[in-house]
Amino acid sequence: MLVSLKWLAHYIDLPVGHQELTQRLSLSGLNHESTDEIDGQIVIDLEVTSNRGDCLGHLGVAREIGVLYGLETRFPEPAIQEAGPPIADLLKVDNRFVEACPRYTARVIQGVKVGPSPDWLVEALQSVFWKRKLDGSIERYQSINNVVDATNYVLMECGQPLHAFDYQKLNNREIVVRPAGDGETMQAIDHKEYLLDPAMCVIADATDPSAIAGVMGGAKSEVSESTTDLVIESAVFTPLSIRRTARKLKLHSPSSYRFERKVDPVGVEWASRRVCEMIVELAGGTIASGMIDTAPNLVSSPPVILRVSQLERILGIQLSQQEITRILESLGCQSGESNDGATAFTPPSWRHDLTREADLIEEVARIHGYDKIPDDSPIPVAPSAKRPFDTALSRVRQVLTASGISEAMTPSVVTEKIDQTVSPWTDKPALTTKVAMLKGAKTLRRSMIPSLLEGRAKNWASASLHADLFEIAHLYLPSDSDDALPTEQYSLAMITGQDYFCLKGILETLCARLGSQVALDVSPVDRAGFAKRGCVELLLADEVVGYLGIIDKKVLKSWKLNEPVCAAELSLDALLQHTTLVPQQKAVSMFPSVQRDLNFVVGEQVAWREMERVVRSSVGESLASVTYRETYRDAQKDGSDRKRVLLTVELQRHDETLSGEQADSLVGELIQACQKELAAELLS
Repeated sequence: MLVSLKWLAHYIDLPVGHQELTQRLSLSGLNHESTDEIDGQIVIDLEVTSNRGDCLGHLGVAREIGVLYGLETRFPEPAIQEAGPPIADLLKVDNRFVEACPRYTARVIQGVKVGPSPDWLVEALQSVFWKRKLDGSIERYQSINNVVDATNYVLMECGQPLHAFDYQKLNNREIVVRPAGDGETMQAIDHKEYLLDPAMCVIADATDPSAIAGVMGGAKSEVSESTTDLVIESAVFTPLSIRRTARKLKLHSPSSYRFERKVDPVGVEWASRRVCEMIVELAGGTIASGMIDTAPNLVSSPPVILRVSQLERILGIQLSQQEITRILESLGCQSGESNDGATAFTPPSWRHDLTREADLIEEVARIHGYDKIPDDSPIPVAPSAKRPFDTALSRVRQVLTASGISEAMTPSVVTEKIDQTVSPWTDKPALTTKVAMLKGAKTLRRSMIPSLLEGRAKNWASASLHADLFEIAHLYLPSDSDDALPTEQYSLAMITGQDYFCLKGILETLCARLGSQVALDVSPVDRAGFAKRGCVELLLADEVVGYLGIIDKKVLKSWKLNEPVCAAELSLDALLQHTTLVPQQKAVSMFPSVQRDLNFVVGEQVAWREMERVVRSSVGESLASVTYRETYRDAQKDGSDRKRVLLTVELQRHDETLSGEQADSLVGELIQACQKELAAELLS
């Protein structure tokens, strides 16, 4: 932001020289970039942060200096005489895009005489509109005419962008604020053609666009020497809309720069009166009676509570309530009720960044002076600790990285084609955004597995053949009811080239590392994107916490992956409900244990978890552990639907040493239970 000290002196009596002034502004948050002398004028370049759009005009900088030095600022009060016909008889405004344009105002001036600008106006604009070329020479502002120069002057005065249309060139004497048509084009005042899309806001007449809202005017309604009647636009455009449009078109302007950082919604009307006053003084004309305003009822900012105790705690210094109130009121805040050291302050309309108590504390600190805060101010510090959730995530990452799986980070918004590849959680259509957040992508993902498959495919194409990946992020699942809000689920997904049993073992290790008190169970299900009979639900205490399976070959072929891939996805919210992060004390027996190897022949349909359950329930407290060893199949000896399962049981008591007879008795009960419940046959 280039600031002319000569121009600044119109609004405030500068208390010190420019060197001391820039140093004080830097200490308060407006960093000094450079100082130049342009035609005998001192011009300073201030770095204005993105939250301080109020300082993108000379009045805002003057207000800041006034607060820092306790000086009065002289704000112009525009005086206009509305002697023309009612504006409703001359112009109609239709705002069809409130999301991009919350407030649009328009005035009409008739009978102007467009011509050259006076020297003082050209001199003022040339002091702040210039840039230095590579050879060191200066490219100066080229005066356009007295009308356009007046809009630029008010822009640099208060930071509110303005635009003047040729009234006679507006079809049907109508202004329509609307989204651009798909494939619609417009020639801007730089005489270049721009291709627009429906995400962009345009200011149009009854038929064609006349300006790219908040960015640049159109050549069609440009003010020229033949112009006699004007429409003066002063509006508010949302930062996101302007930022997207400017970046998409690669078209940036002083107006877009300010709209991207927010403008004062209350100052819109002041800027409109101010520029009308200047135009009438410079070009003559008559102002129509009244102003069209699409949003005249403005909502004031909510009050923010500031506690003196919090200010002292954070800054480490003590300031009186009177001094705090003086500083904040000088910044434009209105003080309200005060109770027990807490006061409500309502921020001014131009300070949209003051929304929290911490914001007010920062304002007090920078105006009071950071240099006045002693280095040894006693600031109480409380020890912090990790949340249980953070500890759990750390363990998750430890287990997976130790298993050779690398963490990935993929976008939450994907294309519809990718989202439909795999979706174990729901079959309902995914949520979509109105505007694509990424090129071609506006679907909020229902699973991270497709994104990880895409990552594995890209690694495969780059000769990184074994990209085993995991990701921890949010999923966005549509609700069962149309009226209910969607579910934002924090999930863990992983893909690997290892087989199903290896990945299942990693998940069991993960549950054990998280201190799960119940064993991980599985139940076969069918899910789109997984191989037929190749997917299972993951269960903890009969609650579904995720899915595990082998990816369908058709899906792998679509990604040009030649080797099998296993994938799993778990709800971390559900998983952590069954975990105990703090290790629990367990009694350790001082007596020796007895181990026995048992080889059973069971039916093919008998799962290991069933055998483990029967063994544990039959032996009871004397069972120290039961370990699966291997499975062996011999159709000729045992039958086609039978298998041999070898396991080891460890028996141990806490009150005495087990005798051989006691161990044999416990093993006998175990064998009988397996024969009765599982039709198992013990091999000798």
